[in-house]
Amino acid sequence: MELRHLRYFLAVAACENMTRAAERLHITQPPLSRAIRELETELGVTLFIRHNQRIRLTEAGAALVPEARSALERIDGFVHHAGELAAGQRGRIRVGYVDGALHGGILATHLRNLRRHSPALVVDLVAASTAAQLRSLADNQLDIALTYTPAEWPDGVIGRQLMSSPVLLVLSTDDVLAHRPRIGPADLDGSPWVALSRDDDAHWRDRFVRRCAEAGFHPDIRYEVAQLSALLGLVEAGAGRALAQEISLRTTTPGLVFEPLPWWSGTVDYWVAWRARTPAPAVERFLEANQLT
Repeated sequence: MELRHLRYFLAVAACENMTRAAERLHITQPPLSRAIRELETELGVTLFIRHNQRIRLTEAGAALVPEARSALERIDGFVHHAGELAAGQRGRIRVGYVDGALHGGILATHLRNLRRHSPALVVDLVAASTAAQLRSLADNQLDIALTYTPAEWPDGVIGRQLMSSPVLLVLSTDDVLAHRPRIGPADLDGSPWVALSRDDDAHWRDRFVRRCAEAGFHPDIRYEVAQLSALLGLVEAGAGRALAQEISLRTTTPGLVFEPLPWWSGTVDYWVAWRARTPAPAVERFLEANQLT
């Protein structure tokens, strides 16, 4: 049995006339009649009888109409769904992100754009460090990565910079430097410090200390944390001072003060990455939705 047999059967049942059914199907009458006979032979039942120059469904034929219609609807739905998958309108996309992309609204912005563009796509979110995301991309475990600037790019991965965020000094409201008109490097020298660690970078601490020394002060790092929320909590508790990217400090925290440091030239940069080989349709939809193509 072929799908055309079911379509022909339903057309004849609806029209009750071979000529009109053939016209609806855009075929001639002989192949339509032949197809109906083939279907009756295969099923072993008579589907139609002639009555007063009209074709009527037999009892068996009438009973099979809902089944034939349901079967075709399922097939049509299957084909439509396959087409949406091929076009990236349906299916799943796995998106990784670093902590700053979450707090800074970068993740939310990109997901909002994707939902407007392809609302039926299911998104799986994975919180991970930059290096872990890039490894997962290369291993086909992630489709999109929202990262900080990586130490190196794996083969076969494309990266595009999204934005750069200035860095602010984070202080407790009880800190003697809070609300001071100008804070210089000497004011921070020897200060107790809370630092955001980089689990994927064994040399992050050395580079951070060196960067601070180049700016003119030496932090006394008392705490190393992996999450921005932990950093803010420790600073609010008076455990030390810290630096954090401005984009991630969007909400007002009563116990904290954020001060710009005009003499600190470094920024925190955010990137989006995906596999270089022909992207999957869902990845193409993500890139299109966020104007990254």
